[in-house]
Amino acid sequence: MSDAKIPLAAVIGCPVAHSKSPQLQRHWLNTYGVSGHYIPMHVEPGDLEDVIRSMPKMGFVGANVTIPHKEKVMSIADQVTDRATLIGAANTLIFRKDGTILADNTDGYGFITNLHQMAPEWDPKSGPAVVLGAGGACRAVVASLLEAGVTELVLSNRTRGRADQLRQEFGARLRVVEWVQAGNVIEEAALLVNTTSLGMVGKPRLRVPLDGLQSSAVVTDLVYTPLRTDLLKYAEEIGCTTVDGLGMLLHQAVPGFERWFGQRPEVDKAARAAALR
Repeated sequence: MSDAKIPLAAVIGCPVAHSKSPQLQRHWLNTYGVSGHYIPMHVEPGDLEDVIRSMPKMGFVGANVTIPHKEKVMSIADQVTDRATLIGAANTLIFRKDGTILADNTDGYGFITNLHQMAPEWDPKSGPAVVLGAGGACRAVVASLLEAGVTELVLSNRTRGRADQLRQEFGARLRVVEWVQAGNVIEEAALLVNTTSLGMVGKPRLRVPLDGLQSSAVVTDLVYTPLRTDLLKYAEEIGCTTVDGLGMLLHQAVPGFERWFGQRPEVDKAARAAALR
């Protein structure tokens, strides 16, 4: 009988019951025959630091972090990666053998990897990227698009101030337009990205006019419930290449799984099916 510790990982959120991460991670654990476990943990904000500090002592090697804890964990971690600092949030924790905690953000990696996989013809230099929204997910998208070499990024958000804040942080390649003007800039988009929750089940519809959208554009929606949002359906109908939001969720999970369990997992049809169960 082996005395080796079984590695544990978790997703921490409040709430967390909706998370698709456990079924995805368990699929990978089973697929690769890894001796490990991954569980959802509902943690109230006031308990977050106590829980995270105690996890390494319980055999945890890391954790994913979701709303509303992605900003707070950065102040708990001993070290924060440059990309998590740039984005202003962390979604992946690594508990090191020396007892220290590393906070990272893999959302941008997940977004850009999904985009390249599902729309391989997309060229960052082919024209402006138009991004709707200015929340936490948007920061990861903007950072990854600029790193990929997008030469112009047009940002529009319902609250102008949040978009202006991103413009100040990310610089001159960002141009901010009023929400009521978003439909006008969509016609110049080589890439259109919805990072808002508009169009999600239980949320209002995305009401930005889309009649100027070019059939040559790549359109992606971070919403994955439903998988085919009204935005993606319309884009498909006019001949655009479309990329759903589930792939970002799958790809952002890859670096954490590899660090925790020592195996780089594949994002394939079986992984997608596991996440959709």
